[in-house]
Amino acid sequence: MVTGSNRGIGLGLVKEFVKMNHPPNHIFATCRNLTGSEAKALQDLATKHPNVHVVQLDVTDHSSVKAAVSVVESHLKGQGLNLLINNAGRNSQTPFLEDVDQQDMLLTYNTNTVGPLLIVKEFLPLLKKAAKETASKDLGGNKAVVINISSFIGSIGQGFTTTITPVPPLYAYRASKAALNMIMACLAVELKKDGILCALIHPGWVKTDVGSEEAPLMVQNSVEGMLKVIANLKSSSSGAFLDWEGNEVAW
Repeated sequence: MVTGSNRGIGLGLVKEFVKMNHPPNHIFATCRNLTGSEAKALQDLATKHPNVHVVQLDVTDHSSVKAAVSVVESHLKGQGLNLLINNAGRNSQTPFLEDVDQQDMLLTYNTNTVGPLLIVKEFLPLLKKAAKETASKDLGGNKAVVINISSFIGSIGQGFTTTITPVPPLYAYRASKAALNMIMACLAVELKKDGILCALIHPGWVKTDVGSEEAPLMVQNSVEGMLKVIANLKSSSSGAFLDWEGNEVAW
């Protein structure tokens, strides 16, 4: 399951999944609005590939998350969910201190931090079920994996140094991603006993609506790299913060 799949990295991930030699039986692609131009590319993809299920999900709406669980369960028919990619996110428009706005801070935190946590909470029974299933040895032997798409600029140790271009403070976005990183570290510790691997991936600076046209990395290159990283994860990778090439990112 990939959240925020109607554009950018999320849509790119779904496109890569359907291109696999042995694609997943079920690919759950979520987005806030199922109709209109916003979801057209995703709906077209689902029309061509019956294993792609487009699911309504607003990460800031708890009732929407619960409803999405029911939809996913109905397709899985007793099976578990072995890969959850929390990709949906929001880029704040408050780059500097003078721009900081309380509502923007809270909305960004709710989208980038609270939303992914609640999604893991609500989908946990399906993840646990996948972890107990023994038919597959994919994903480095881990039957259930949670990936949160983070960002290097949420790194306190590394996020202010870049050779590409100076990055502004971006208070809301940076803080929400730093908090997401801590949440994933906590999940990795708590869910280890259930056989669920949790990791963070920085997708690179990607040419998307969020990353802007200035970004040097194309979506396809980013998602291809991330899927290789996910495929090579081992139990010892749980709690790791990696980039799209598999390099460790400083906390």
